[in-house]
This record gives sequence, structure tokens and C-alpha cells, in this order.
Amino acid sequence: MTSRTWTAALLVIGDEILSGRTQDRNVAQLASWLNVQGIRLAEVRIVADRQDAIVEALDALRTRNDYCFTTGGIGPTHDDITVDAVAAALGVHVVIHPEARAMLEAHYADRGGVTEARLRIARVPQGATLIANRQSGAPGIRIGNVFVLAGVPHIAAAMLDALTGTLEGGLPVLSATLGCWVGESEVADVLRDAERAHGGVSIGSYPFFREGRVGANFVVRATDQVLLDGCVADLAERLTAAGYPAVPGGI
Repeated sequence: MTSRTWTAALLVIGDEILSGRTQDRNVAQLASWLNVQGIRLAEVRIVADRQDAIVEALDALRTRNDYCFTTGGIGPTHDDITVDAVAAALGVHVVIHPEARAMLEAHYADRGGVTEARLRIARVPQGATLIANRQSGAPGIRIGNVFVLAGVPHIAAAMLDALTGTLEGGLPVLSATLGCWVGESEVADVLRDAERAHGGVSIGSYPFFREGRVGANFVVRATDQVLLDGCVADLAERLTAAGYPAVPGGI
């Protein structure tokens, strides 16, 4: 483990952000996630849906940071050009990823099949790997030190969750799990308040339906054992006080 600070940049892509029609929430989300990984978000840029602007910004950010994340522009419509811009910046072709295509074919098997528009979601820069997405199924993309994420915050969060603990240079991520027989929406405020009370800690929520009941496992992550233990103890107390006793280790 080196003592140097590892850095990341975020490139936010979308006319809707620049116009003010949509407020970006991914900056804070990525910054918090990176902090738990032991990596610092060093800079953020916002660009319009123009390939030349994306390529220029991406070249600058990815060369002076260890990692570069992008959000937005990976949907099925004609103005979703992030994949093309990333490929152009890296000097590679755009191809259909076979695993992504298979996922789409399975997902749309009883929904009219894979159309040309839907197939756009399976396009990746040549040589890229996929980032799992438990929310919508459509994956993110990783190529070199570039990570292409969805613009929708809860989908981007699912992609970041899949990347937890995988980035070189970050501190080892420790985790502990608490389980509860409760719908996650019923304790959303409890989870939020517990996370805010413990800097450097993140809490992931994983709902399930089992034995005819709704429940959720809450995974607490940090790079410091003391911080982790403190947050787990606090969260368990908060859940119990709300009427939902926590099960250490999960359900």
C-alpha cells in the first residue's frame, strides 16, 4: 500500500443538467462512495451532449487522475452518445457486448424482443467489461481507468455498489451486515440518519421477500474497524428503537 493520495474525477454529461431542468445528485453520491474506498474526488466537470466536448473533457480528466467516472448519456436514444465519445477518446471501435446483448434478450423476451433502439444499451467501447446493475439490468461500462455510469442516481448507486472494494489504490473496505424483517422504505430515515452520523461510512440496503415476509439486509462499509463497529452498534440501536430488532450477520 502506497502513501500517496489516489484521485478520481467525475464527468457529468447532459444538456438537461446545464439547462437546470435536472439537478445533479451524482457528485455528492460519488464523493461519499469514493471516500469509503479511500479515494479522493479531485475534480468535476459538466458538459453538454456533444461528442467533441465529451472527448476533450474525458482526455483531460482521465490522464491527470487515477480514475475517471462519467454519468449520463448511456440510454437507448439517439442523443445518448457517451459510449461513442468514450470510444473516440480511447481510439477504439464501438461493438455489441455479447453478455449485455444476452441480458437484454432475456429481459425483453416477453416484451417485444430486442429492437434496434434497445440494442443500443449493449454497445460498448471495444475491450470494455461490464459493471453489474441490480436495479434495471442495463449494465455500466469499465474500460481502462474510465467507468461509465447511468445518470439516474439510484441506478448509478447500484453500479457503484458493484464496484465497491475493487479499485486499486483504495484502502481495504471492511463490512458488516444487519438484517431486519422490515420493508426498507419503512426505515429509510433511520438508515439515512445513521449514515450521516458516521463520517466515512456507507450503508447499503438489500431488500428481499422470504418465508412470506418482507425483509432487508443492511450492509455497513468503512475502511476503519472502529468507525465500522460504531456505526453498526448505532444502527442496531436505532432499528431496535423503531421496533425492528436487528439480526447481526444478516437474515
